[in-house]
Amino acid sequence: MRDVVGTVNQSRVIEKRREDCLLSERYLFMTAMSAGIAVLGLLLSSPAVVIGAMLLSPLMGPIMGLGFALAIGDYLWLKQSARSLAWGSVMGIGLTAGLVYMSPIQTITPEIAARTQPNLFDLFVALFSALAGAYAMIRGREGTIVGVAIATALMPPLAVVGFGLATWNWTVFSGALLLYVTNLITIALTAWGMARLYGFKTTLSARNTLFQNIAVAVVFVGLAVPLAYSLQQIAWQTNAQRIVRSEIQESFDKNSIIDSLNIEFATDPIAVTAAMLTPRIETDAEVEIERALEDRLSRPIELTLTQYQVATGATAAEQAQLSAARASEEAVAVERADDLAKRLALVAGVDIEDVTVDRSRRRATVRSERLDGASLAAYRTLEMRIAATEPEWTIELLPPAVALDLEIPFGDDGPTVEGTRALSVVQWASSRVDLPIQLVGNAADAAAAAEILGTRGVDVSVVRNGSGRVRAEWAQPRD
Repeated sequence: MRDVVGTVNQSRVIEKRREDCLLSERYLFMTAMSAGIAVLGLLLSSPAVVIGAMLLSPLMGPIMGLGFALAIGDYLWLKQSARSLAWGSVMGIGLTAGLVYMSPIQTITPEIAARTQPNLFDLFVALFSALAGAYAMIRGREGTIVGVAIATALMPPLAVVGFGLATWNWTVFSGALLLYVTNLITIALTAWGMARLYGFKTTLSARNTLFQNIAVAVVFVGLAVPLAYSLQQIAWQTNAQRIVRSEIQESFDKNSIIDSLNIEFATDPIAVTAAMLTPRIETDAEVEIERALEDRLSRPIELTLTQYQVATGATAAEQAQLSAARASEEAVAVERADDLAKRLALVAGVDIEDVTVDRSRRRATVRSERLDGASLAAYRTLEMRIAATEPEWTIELLPPAVALDLEIPFGDDGPTVEGTRALSVVQWASSRVDLPIQLVGNAADAAAAAEILGTRGVDVSVVRNGSGRVRAEWAQPRD
């Protein structure tokens, strides 16, 4: 180990860590942007977006600085790191809370719920991330990947803290805050341990060092015990769900099917609500199942059991379940269509009643109000953004009376990149507005543009006496 320690340039590592801990405009901006992207990813239940937020997060610097400063006994650096971390956390929580407060979507998604009940596994994630990060920094191999590993344990919980604050949900807020603080402390203390392991010089006396070692051990145990208990509770609840489902199913005919099952572990007694599709009504089933569950789980149970009698046979029960599933899917489809209509109305600046939604054909159309300074290209971009969120739908945003005066640049080999983009806008405008389009400008370029548009089903006319760059415009004034 001494040979390895001797290869570490301690002064260079410390200098680099100090630079990463500085409170700067860039640090605050990047932290806020990372938190904003993270909360949007959590609201959309998109792991890819959350990972993108982790790529931007600069939180690794001040947290590692806490650990290294503690290890070498530099309390001025420790104070600076804590200040940077505190301001970054406040910026991140503030921005995420603002985004969630303004967002029409405030549903607790599975991605959000997963950050509200910390357990021992979460501590291990932070521990292993910190070990990798501290090792890479000491050995001079830090980079984006290491930062992502650290941000995995920090940025999503920080975003969920903002979500809980914006929705005034104490359970979400406190659970996510506990996870964030736990991971933060774990990473900082792990960095402290790695710095000590690699023999970084310290100004602490032997007595202070011993006291610090004991304090760190106590903190780790203090974090691990409640998290281990939380993990045990999660395991117990998972097993209890299996027992409840099994006990209910075995109390009925083999052709019976559990249509729905909900268990509220937070109540006392535990509330179990179930619905059964069965060929024969069991009059005493509720009392007997409740007693059996109390015996097996050793907890008081309050069971509410609803039985629906269906025709005898597994097929009939399955048909009833399928009908219930179809009804549920229909309700989800209606809710999704309503949500789409609300978003289109918001983008177009109209009332929701002005949005036409055809659920059977998965088609939605709205005529937009005039948006100050918006061109046809801007309306097309708005439509594309909505359409990207609903790939199975056809979205049409009909623009208001906006002039079409679009330049189509050409190079020696045909339209440039900007020209190709302009041709796409012309094509879109032709499909959304029932007016003829004409091309004005250099005859050869205009003819080439007309040919390209023609292959896309756009009928345009060419003004033969034009000159200069090609422009697309309406062939007659709009009303």
